[in-house]
Amino acid sequence: MKPFPPPLLFVFFGLIASGKSTLGQAFAEKKEMRYYNSDVVRKELAGKLAADGRQAEFDQGIYTKTFTDKTYTELLKQAEKDLGNGISVILDASYQDPDERLRVRKLAEKMALPLYFVLCLCPEDEMKRRMEIRARDPKAVSDGRWEIYLKQKERYRPPAELPPGSLITIDTTESVENLLGTLTTLLAAANRPQPTKG
Repeated sequence: MKPFPPPLLFVFFGLIASGKSTLGQAFAEKKEMRYYNSDVVRKELAGKLAADGRQAEFDQGIYTKTFTDKTYTELLKQAEKDLGNGISVILDASYQDPDERLRVRKLAEKMALPLYFVLCLCPEDEMKRRMEIRARDPKAVSDGRWEIYLKQKERYRPPAELPPGSLITIDTTESVENLLGTLTTLLAAANRPQPTKG
């Protein structure tokens, strides 16, 4: 009897309106993985509904560093529980700081599990368009707005520390269906053995 493959841990990350949540949730549904969104978890910890707090300010209220640390700790707690039960997990959050990304890497190392960071990118004009649409949607979970994006962009630190094979970068301007196919191809390439030199 073949052993069951180990569960996988994915991090879909990037700046506001980069498409990480749309793609992450779609990928989770397609692959039947557990999906955790930082905006939802953050508001659950604060006792709020997912669509509450639409005018939240940068670095204030539930967006202080202390509360953000609490949110990321809860994401890892939920992930560890599911991974320990053999369930693959997707974490969806900005993960804009190397220290935040290191915490996820340490969890994967501790559990000896494959880890993939999926960096979602798109042009700024598309991000702005998405934020404008989201602002009119009463069911939207994210509180991200253009002025918050500009501040987040200043703070964001590119994932130069991630080792080859664990980072996948994808432009999210295509349809979700096309992106799912592209992501599957990129993952296959990341897992392909590299030819030896000599």
